[in-house]
Amino acid sequence: MKEKNKEVIRKFYQEFFNDHVVESADKYVREDYIQHNPGVDQGRESLKSAFADKFVADPDFRLDIQMLIAEEDMVAVYLKNVDSQGNTKCRVVDIYRLEDGMLAEHWDVLQPCG
Repeated sequence: MKEKNKEVIRKFYQEFFNDHVVESADKYVREDYIQHNPGVDQGRESLKSAFADKFVADPDFRLDIQMLIAEEDMVAVYLKNVDSQGNTKCRVVDIYRLEDGMLAEHWDVLQPCG
């Protein structure tokens, strides 16, 4: 299960955050997604809406996975948000709880750079 959950995260980050295919969340995120980041409302549709706006405002936005750690139904992802020249803009740790192979719950910690 751990490797399968890590693969779900890898695919989600590539399609959603890096390719900016907002609709890909329908494959990876539960409709009743619980969000612990106060900047994004609850549910899959709120996640899609928030990032659709983000991708318009920052068309070069991407998150590069540096490390994945999985334990039972939880996956922690250490990422770097990089600009188009490859410079690190901030570091992020996202923590997900997966249910039935889909993202069910999310926590995060951000560390701005420079």
